[in-house]
Amino acid sequence: MTEAQRLGMDELTGAQVTWNAPMDRYTTFRIGGPAEAVYAARDREELARVLAFLRREAIPWRLLGAGSNLLVRDGGVPGVLIVLKGALASFERAAMNPFLVTAGAGLPVRSLMRRSLADGFTGLEYLAGIPGTVGGAVAMNAGAFGKEIASSLASVTILTASGEVRVMECAELRFRYRQAEFPPETVILEAGLNVEPSSSEAVRRRLQTFLQRRKAGQPWGAASAGSVFKNPPGDFAGRLIEEAGLKGKRIGGAEISRKHANFIVNTGTATAADVLALMTLARERVHDRHGILLEAEIQIIGEE
Repeated sequence: MTEAQRLGMDELTGAQVTWNAPMDRYTTFRIGGPAEAVYAARDREELARVLAFLRREAIPWRLLGAGSNLLVRDGGVPGVLIVLKGALASFERAAMNPFLVTAGAGLPVRSLMRRSLADGFTGLEYLAGIPGTVGGAVAMNAGAFGKEIASSLASVTILTASGEVRVMECAELRFRYRQAEFPPETVILEAGLNVEPSSSEAVRRRLQTFLQRRKAGQPWGAASAGSVFKNPPGDFAGRLIEEAGLKGKRIGGAEISRKHANFIVNTGTATAADVLALMTLARERVHDRHGILLEAEIQIIGEE
């Protein structure tokens, strides 16, 4: 960006921009070169003004979320990465409708789980342990244990490329495995989620069950981006990678998890190049052995 563009960003956002931001501080992989800018959006109106400016100036941008499900290359990211904060990470439970909650796209999933426990509503516990935001979960149709967030959605509020705020009802929404279909340059603002009244104790038991299952089968607490590859139809990426003899395989500071082969973990010194090399190796070995070409689930951005 030019100096004039940087000044324009600072003026529009009230200096809510971090310049030259190291992405190892913003991603769950703890990997990545610097982003040119990270902007913390606080409300819809400001976000719409900033996006209009970025489009007018032809400055690239994308949403960052919680930095999970993401690998940032070592060369860093040009343009602006956007995180949703403040009113864009809010939570509301309609007083007149105990079967609906509204969560801002920037709300961390863990915060949504805490609210389900405190307020005593059930139906979303399968999301427990997902290290992202509500918006990210909707955008990738996140799920676990046989359920996807698409099955819980009542509506999604979006900001369109033209700056219009639009509510999309459930019947308008189209989802596939680990993917949601929205118009280009759409920003998810909030999600209406179907729930059921319950008790805090019942919710606690369900949350503990799902979290224990995650901890038993995944490298819990390790620096990773979650599942690296999508499961191919009728099979599991982790099983295929393990069968290819790659469980525990290490390149540099990156390792295919010894606990779950569809996770790559940063052992402390990994670079994005290390992770990408392991991904390439896993794809090649699985293809050679099974004739299946694994498709990445994590998003890869930035420059070499």
